[in-house]
Amino acid sequence: MYQGASFDLSLTWNVNSVPVNLTGYSSRMQVRSSFDATTPVLSFTSGSGITLGGTAGTILIEATAATTAGVALGQYVYDLEMVSGGSAVTRLIQGTFLVDPEVTK
Repeated sequence: MYQGASFDLSLTWNVNSVPVNLTGYSSRMQVRSSFDATTPVLSFTSGSGITLGGTAGTILIEATAATTAGVALGQYVYDLEMVSGGSAVTRLIQGTFLVDPEVTK
C-alpha cells in the first residue's frame, strides 16, 4: 500500500475456475504490526471497506487516501476471512502487508 494514496484490491474467489457465490457471506480483514499485536493498524469488514460481489465471487477492499496517510510506513501482517451464512470461516488470503512512504504531500 502507498501511504497517502487511495488503496484498492480486487479479488475473485474461484473454486475449480467457478466463482464462489458470496450471497449471504460477510468478510473481515485486519492488518497488524505482528501476529500477536492486540490492535490492528487497519481493519476492514463487509460494508466498511469490503464490498462483496454476490454470484460473481468478487471482493473489493478499499481505503481512502486519508486513511492510508495515517498508517506508518513499514511491514505488517494481514489476513482476509470469509464467513458463510452458516458461520463457517475460510481464510482466503494472508501474508505480508507493506506500506511504502509518501513523498509528495
